[in-house]
This record gives sequence, structure tokens and C-alpha cells, in this order.
Amino acid sequence: MQKRISTLPFNDTPEQAEKLDAVIQGLKGQDGAVMPALHHAQDIYGYLPLEVQRKIANGLDVPLEEVYSVSTFYSQFSLTPKGQYHVSVCLGTACYVKGADKLIEKLIEKLGIKPEECTQDGKFSLTACRCIGACGLAPVLTVNEDVYGRLVPEDIEGILAKYAG
Repeated sequence: MQKRISTLPFNDTPEQAEKLDAVIQGLKGQDGAVMPALHHAQDIYGYLPLEVQRKIANGLDVPLEEVYSVSTFYSQFSLTPKGQYHVSVCLGTACYVKGADKLIEKLIEKLGIKPEECTQDGKFSLTACRCIGACGLAPVLTVNEDVYGRLVPEDIEGILAKYAG
């Protein structure tokens, strides 16, 4: 699945900028510095907006293309912010066969976002993931650490309502 770049405006705080500057200074001149810089940056910001990737590229004196290719290649990196409630639908074989794609369609309809996006209010984000190891409960989705299984699209509205208020 191709990663999307966030369409939400990037908000940087002086504290975050200072932390990232310190990380970049500590890694400057080291071989292989892009990967640890991205890890630290994601810890600081929660995701890797283009502005942060550009700052890493400039600070480490590497092409932006290199930073972007690393951030899009590895699944642990996210280019979009996570919402207060992160909804993840398992697309492993068991879940997919039992209708996970219909759950995603319903979530797209109800939340007004696609996978790898976040609602404008920052409340919900949505991803599709690979097997989470709960095949006996297929199809499965999680909201943060809460697991919901044996779902049908009609269950989505009730699940979202638990977190909307």
C-alpha cells in the first residue's frame, strides 16, 4: 500500500524544533544517519511531515529524495499524523476473506477519510494493516489498544460512537 502525505497543516513548536535540531547535530557527519534521524523525528512529532524530512535532509546534507525514500520504504514510518483514536483494520488473509474490505469502506464513509489519513479535527486516523494475529476473530479492527472482532459493516457506527463523544 502506498503511503500518503498528510494534507493537514504542519504545526511545529519551538520545543519540537529544538529537539530535532539537537538530534540532527548529534548525527551530522555519521554514515547511515538518516534512519536514526527519522526514528527520533517520528518520536518527536508522531509522524514525518515533508517539512521535517526537508529539515533532516538539509541538516544532514543529504538529498531530500534519500530521506523520502527511507521514510516511505520502511513500514514503521508514517507520513501522516495519527488521530487521538487510531483505527486500524486488519487486511490479513483471514480478515480479508471474511469482509475486512467492507469494514474499510464503511469507515471511509463514516469518517470521511481514506486509509493513512486523519480527520481534520485530529480525532480519528485510519490505517489498513497486515495480520495482527487475531485470525479467530476475523474480521478484526483496533481502536488504539481496543480490539473488536467478528465484525460486520453495521457494527462500525456503534464502535465509532464510543470514541466520538
